[in-house]
Amino acid sequence: QVQLVESGGGLVQPGGSLRLSCVLSGAPLTYYNVAWFRQAPGKEREGVSCNMAKDGSTDYADSVKGRFTISRDNAENTVYLQMGSLKPEDTAVYSCAATFSQSTSYFDKLHPLRYDYWGQGTQVTVSS
Repeated sequence: QVQLVESGGGLVQPGGSLRLSCVLSGAPLTYYNVAWFRQAPGKEREGVSCNMAKDGSTDYADSVKGRFTISRDNAENTVYLQMGSLKPEDTAVYSCAATFSQSTSYFDKLHPLRYDYWGQGTQVTVSS
């Protein structure tokens, strides 16, 4: 059974950096497309970034382009989200998600319905 566990959240000042980690267990990460989502209080879940298993291609929400970087270490079964130049509006619960790379989906790569497995989330708070 695939499980995802995030870590690395916390309180950071505006302009600061933070790196989130997500460990996938129960299967080799190399076979899974992965993504990071976030949800702030009173707002809808937002797709932040994704990384495809087949070719390592990535995609980012416009709101984080140039500031966030997604990466994966298949040997460690871990996905990372490096976040920089953080803003108060980045405050949210960040969750990682995964789906088997051979699955067929009609949803966009940053749409939550594309993903089958979810972590419990980690809180990121950007505040002075």
